[in-house]
Amino acid sequence: MAYITANELVLGYDGKEILEGLSFEVNPGDYLCIVGENGSGKSTLMKTLLGLNNPMGGKFEWGDGLKKTQIGYLPQQTIVQRDFPASVGEIVLSGCQGRMGLRPFYSKSDRALADKNMELMEIKEFEKNCYRELSGGQQQRVLLARALCATEKVLLLDEPVSGLDPKVTAGMYDLIEKLNKSGITIIMISHDIIAAVKYATHILHLGGEIYFGTKEEYIASSVGKRFLSLEGGM
Repeated sequence: MAYITANELVLGYDGKEILEGLSFEVNPGDYLCIVGENGSGKSTLMKTLLGLNNPMGGKFEWGDGLKKTQIGYLPQQTIVQRDFPASVGEIVLSGCQGRMGLRPFYSKSDRALADKNMELMEIKEFEKNCYRELSGGQQQRVLLARALCATEKVLLLDEPVSGLDPKVTAGMYDLIEKLNKSGITIIMISHDIIAAVKYATHILHLGGEIYFGTKEEYIASSVGKRFLSLEGGM
């Protein structure tokens, strides 16, 4: 059963429609890349996936036991966020807040989960370090560890390699691919069409023409061929 099913969605904000006729689904184990031109509605869709915006029309359903609170989110970083004055351990542990319920303190299992994800992201040695002292790539690993504390099912990544150098970018993509192969479903918003057609299992293209399909179907489609040629991907 699909985690997320969208059928003829109409999305927008302040009464203004941004997208209409949007249909797609996300199944367990998928690696979905959401691509498209600037202003095509990627951010609006992201907010809908996070439960921050309600659809203006159409049908949007959660399935297979997934709740919107079980989506781990790695946001696109701002300059202010990069300068956040907290320790790595504190930031990673904060990802457990959604599972705390009415408990006022983190539990032993919360701390064990944070430790596990810091080890997984290879940042355990920085646990006591101030977040703002880390490199951009290290900071992204911290935020990814935090997102993993919120979910074992679905990660939503918003431009996860923005501002990173090519070597760090490649390492981040390899890490995300590893997480996907371990069973975590990936939904990634990206301007990087080259990475999308390399790593994704499915692609959702937003813009003047909406297209959803497998990576292979997208590459063979007219919209895919046109966008790839404009972006230098073919």
